[in-house]
Amino acid sequence: MPDPDLLEGIRVVDLGGHVAGPLASLLLADQGADVVHVDRPGAPDADAASDAFYLRGKRRLTLDLTDDADLDVARRLAERADVVVDNLRPGVLSRFGLGYEQLRDRAPRLVHLSLPAFAPDDPRHDLPGWECVVDAATANCRLRAGEQPPGWDPARPTYSAVPVASNVAAFLGAVGVVAALVERRRSGRGQQVTAPLFDAVFETIADAGAHPTARGVPVQLPLRANGSGTYACADGRHVQYNPIGADRRFLTWFLDAAGRPEWTSTTDDALLRTRLTGLFATRPAAEWEALGARAGVPLALVRTAQEWLRTPHALESGTVVLLDDPVLGPVPVPGAAVEVVGPGARPARLRPRHLPDADRDDVLRELASTRPRTAPGPSRERIRPLAGLRVLDLTQILAGPTSARLLGELGATVTKINAPQRRVGAHGVVNRGKDSLLLDVRRPAGQDLFWTLASRADVVLQNFTPGTAERYGIGAAHVLARHPQVVHVSISCYGTTGPWATGRGYETQAQAVTGIMDRAGGDGPPAVLGPYNLLDYGTGVLGAYAAVLGVLRRDTTGAGLALATSLARTAGHHQARLLVGGDDGPRGPRALGEHPLHGFHRAADGWFALAAEPADLPRLAAVPGLHDLAGLDPLGPGLAPVLADLLTRRGVVDWVSDLAAAGFGAHPVLGLADVMADPSARARGVVVTQESEEVGEVTAPGVTLGLSATPLRVGAPARRPGSDAEKVLADAGLAAALPALARAWALQTEDLPPGWPPA
Repeated sequence: MPDPDLLEGIRVVDLGGHVAGPLASLLLADQGADVVHVDRPGAPDADAASDAFYLRGKRRLTLDLTDDADLDVARRLAERADVVVDNLRPGVLSRFGLGYEQLRDRAPRLVHLSLPAFAPDDPRHDLPGWECVVDAATANCRLRAGEQPPGWDPARPTYSAVPVASNVAAFLGAVGVVAALVERRRSGRGQQVTAPLFDAVFETIADAGAHPTARGVPVQLPLRANGSGTYACADGRHVQYNPIGADRRFLTWFLDAAGRPEWTSTTDDALLRTRLTGLFATRPAAEWEALGARAGVPLALVRTAQEWLRTPHALESGTVVLLDDPVLGPVPVPGAAVEVVGPGARPARLRPRHLPDADRDDVLRELASTRPRTAPGPSRERIRPLAGLRVLDLTQILAGPTSARLLGELGATVTKINAPQRRVGAHGVVNRGKDSLLLDVRRPAGQDLFWTLASRADVVLQNFTPGTAERYGIGAAHVLARHPQVVHVSISCYGTTGPWATGRGYETQAQAVTGIMDRAGGDGPPAVLGPYNLLDYGTGVLGAYAAVLGVLRRDTTGAGLALATSLARTAGHHQARLLVGGDDGPRGPRALGEHPLHGFHRAADGWFALAAEPADLPRLAAVPGLHDLAGLDPLGPGLAPVLADLLTRRGVVDWVSDLAAAGFGAHPVLGLADVMADPSARARGVVVTQESEEVGEVTAPGVTLGLSATPLRVGAPARRPGSDAEKVLADAGLAAALPALARAWALQTEDLPPGWPPA
């Protein structure tokens, strides 16, 4: 008999709408939770193609919360649930008696996930928090350095149809829910989990905003190391080539395979790029992608989203699945964000969506036959969900270290292993709160120490290219064979199975193959999307989700297991609204919004976001200065020029003030330095300052996920990589072995690399 799903038996009520709430509950449903999605009357049916993704695997019930009988049903559902999910503005559910404070006495075991645009104690909590409003507030509407078209105005924002804030908030919310369920097994009590969209973006800001305070926010530089970039090929298609790393090995491998080994001595970046531009123009893009795969370098053909959905790899790996939708028929949708891997593992059981109110009779029958879970567990001191657990973090770069950093904030003790004699990127951000060790796991002495540490671990994280850890003898199967209680999490670019599984790739390759770069480029050359790494850091959060799922399952069964996620899976979830049904939405760097009333606008002295719908035009025309909009067709071509002219007559502060007072979403477009100085973010610990022994005071994104009873804590400032070797070995009872490990070149204890970039 196959193992049950990871969240089997967990009951969820999904009160969410528009991306964040439905996506968070989807992540739970995909792992076996029984999710009941509550639709409002008049919910979209056949015209909402994206519901084929967001509502798959959920039962559906339509309730009007302004109707007393329906409101009673909603309350009874919540009282019998393990989890309630909502992404409404703070206080809205409380008006219906469904707020966490009102439910916790009647349902003390309830975990309530709230995903507002802005936190309840943020001064903007009443602001309608559409995606563009949050993007303006977090500077998530700028082009990446090096990706601007010629003559680009750096003050001009750009609108992305990829809802990064909503998605990352949903990812964080799923982590928080499962962590709260882990804690509930100990305490018997639930709590409120909050992941505001504004706060969630700071997970992706990460190293872009982290800096020694005295230096100020760093200027983002184009990614050009070793010839990195996007190149046109002989057939007019493009490839994304990114031979970064701790040395020039990827460049050497590529030039050897391309028949140009003499270019490996080129140290002039401009000359190297000129040579590579000419070289890539000699062959079709698919040939270069195949050559790169053979050479083992990060190189990918830039595909459209629809091309990605049809690739054999996407389907064979389960990164994309076909569901028989009741309206659309067979439709490709992103697969589960997290998969159980290894011998005997089976794919997540994903089921098509139901139509609105299809499950009313079943849900009402269940309500009549069950009682609320009113009895709390024993009264015990409540501590962070992962307190007492040990995490062994073998990951590099950004995604994996972010996973382990989050586990540390949830209470785990984390030991970070990096390779010796290498630069450790973003160390001061992604590795804070960890004990750092520079250990060569390829050497026998290094492996002996690895196995000692693994024997004490509850969670092991690694993001070697699939197959590499296995060659070293420290893969998931090896770890679980020796230590079957361990939760093992693997993170990669393309996943653990499928034709591309052993391919190397970073943020840029995953953006290239899944259609994100094509969408960001629009009518021009493909471009890397966003000022922040939405895939690296999004995958980092999903890696933490995999880990807490494994911990909850282990707490239930006593057995460890292997799980995995990938940048490609994260890319699918980021684009889900756009992939299903083929709707690409706004494209390219010059896009400013969904339509004239929803997006970015220029005022007399700068740019701001405005979020309104066509039906709001009469109300918008009542705002001072906008009376000339009265009587215009909200869908006609005459609206945009009139609105643009009116908005240039006043400044940003005046427009935002008047529009917000009228109930519209409006926010100035900020720069990153302003975002990192945001008073609310600093007051709530979303931005923190710490004292680094290496560079003095540092400023960085802080804790972005809230648990009301067991709050997360920002980790201690990161010391130089490798600084904790003596502490780690002493803790493992191996203090005397340190000199021998250093002599065997297995452990680096001197000439440690910097943890922060030099000035």
